[in-house]
Amino acid sequence: LLTVTVFLSTLTPKFYFALTVTSSFISGLIFVFEWWHFRKYGTSFIEQVSVSHLRPLIGGAESSPPAPAAFSAGENEASRQNMPECKVWRNPLNLFRGAEYSRYMWVTGKEPLTYYDMNLSAQDHQTFFTCDTDALRPSDTVMQKAWRERNPQARIKAAHQALELNNDCATAYVLLAEEEATTIVDAEKYFKQALKAGEMIYRKSQNCHSQSPQHEAQLRRDTNVLVYVKRRLAMCARKLGRIREAVKMMRDLMKEFPLLSMLNIHENLLEALLELQAYADVQAVLAKYDDISLPKSAAICYTAALLKARAVSERFSPETASKRGLSTAEINAVEAIHRAVEFNPHVPKYLLEMKSLVLPPEHILKRGDSEAVAYAFFHLQHWKRIEGALNLLHCTWEGTFRMIPYPLEKGHLFYPYPSCTETADRELLPTFHEVSVYPQKELPFFIHFTAGLCSFSAMLALLTHQFPELMVVFVKACFGILLSPFSFTMEHTEVLLLSSLWHQLTLV
Repeated sequence: LLTVTVFLSTLTPKFYFALTVTSSFISGLIFVFEWWHFRKYGTSFIEQVSVSHLRPLIGGAESSPPAPAAFSAGENEASRQNMPECKVWRNPLNLFRGAEYSRYMWVTGKEPLTYYDMNLSAQDHQTFFTCDTDALRPSDTVMQKAWRERNPQARIKAAHQALELNNDCATAYVLLAEEEATTIVDAEKYFKQALKAGEMIYRKSQNCHSQSPQHEAQLRRDTNVLVYVKRRLAMCARKLGRIREAVKMMRDLMKEFPLLSMLNIHENLLEALLELQAYADVQAVLAKYDDISLPKSAAICYTAALLKARAVSERFSPETASKRGLSTAEINAVEAIHRAVEFNPHVPKYLLEMKSLVLPPEHILKRGDSEAVAYAFFHLQHWKRIEGALNLLHCTWEGTFRMIPYPLEKGHLFYPYPSCTETADRELLPTFHEVSVYPQKELPFFIHFTAGLCSFSAMLALLTHQFPELMVVFVKACFGILLSPFSFTMEHTEVLLLSSLWHQLTLV
């Protein structure tokens, strides 16, 4: 104790200044290195070393899931080319306005569809169900105006007028099935009438489509009407519990019109097959459509993850996995979950019921919150049916964000996450729904710690330079408090200097 006292009394203010400057410089270097390591690898170097090397020595063990292997550059480039940013797609599983959306509004008093979403649907209807030859048929002329009407009652009235002019007007039956029918049974009746009229018109158009460009445009329109009607009939059968019939109708439709893959009928088929628990058939569909040349979707990515999770989820335990490590099947399942979460990071919160669902919109934005709502609305029951699947998702999905700390700048398996999705989702989803945004990577604790240490030591260096004598007394006082059990005392003048230092600090 005497030696320590003599040593402290011989130290000059220059020594304390040099000490604080050196410590500030060293902590600054550590901070810069930590920041660089986090920017490049997405983890704190100190945390990584402590987890990888120190924790096993202490006796703990934590096995983090391995990062999924990167796909080929060709797939990444193909995805970038085939999936432009913020392109709005028609929801393959969109509900019926009269039988489902309107019933929700009657019960809750809330409008489930936004004006922007309904306007996009009006544009779709004008594109799919009209052509240049509509002026030749009075009923089609009326329907051409009906699709432009904003008032639902005006559209329904126009559809009835078209049927008075022509009882075989397929598009009029389509409008009534979508908006006037208040139950799925009524909608199916209208669609059956539309199918009968649409097949007759389609056969006529096939016979004369090569006569002129106008006839070719009419055939294209009649094909769109026929495909739309058959698809909605299959969806009616699915909703009414005739699932095998719905699967057959979807398969026949995909065989009859193989070039219309852009309509994503395979997503309807996937959902129906999952309801049948025909997992081998689901895998066969995925093998055909989960291809690098085709645009990805949440339905494709998360269904692939669900099938891989199904093989291991029943016996999966985080505690057991941390002790023995992950098996090959578990690694494949975790990689599939990471891939799905990277594509659309909003889905897990809905599947894990951390966020409430709303009715899906008629249009979705891929990789956006609208797509997550649409997927979870129809597929949550399939995840719940497989025991342990949601538990595996809960244990692993957040690991994706540690691999990609800056998703707007770079991706791991897909191109960078589009920054415009939040704006588009706010226009697609109702105002009472809180739109999800991409979870940002939080800075590790040691980056905050080193930044604070650097700032504190720099402040001490500045104070030592400005008040050298007072800082010497301050340091001695600190040692005195630490060594108080050994009766370390200060002189009266040192007490006065220490109080003067405190006064100076309060002024600063």
